[in-house]
Amino acid sequence: MELTRRGIMAMGAGVAAATLLPALPARAAVEDAIAEFTGGAPVGEGGIALDTPEIAENGNTVPVSVSAPGAVSIMLLAAGNPSPDVATFNFGPLAATQSASTRIRLAGTQDVVAIAKMSDGSFVQARNEVKVTIGGCGG
Repeated sequence: MELTRRGIMAMGAGVAAATLLPALPARAAVEDAIAEFTGGAPVGEGGIALDTPEIAENGNTVPVSVSAPGAVSIMLLAAGNPSPDVATFNFGPLAATQSASTRIRLAGTQDVVAIAKMSDGSFVQARNEVKVTIGGCGG
């Protein structure tokens, strides 16, 4: 096979498209999940604390905790996972605190997103990037 300039450019474009295309559906899935949770309402910042490690040595078990005083429910998403929905925590009127801790699987370096629905009907979010050094779901 003879490599021409046109052929090399076509292969480069193919590699670039193959690299970028998987990220587009994942981003859309996260945005769809947020829109479904919020009902399309605007999402603000602040009022929610998301605690994740900056670097996770193992993507199979990443500790995550979230706290939003006054929240009715909190949704947790892993933006780069094949299925980004991780958990939704609902708090009743007798809940001592509006916080939760868990361990999640991450497919690789990605953002972990927490959206809280506050008692007044507003929504707030927090987003942290977690760098994964070994494995995880899907990898």
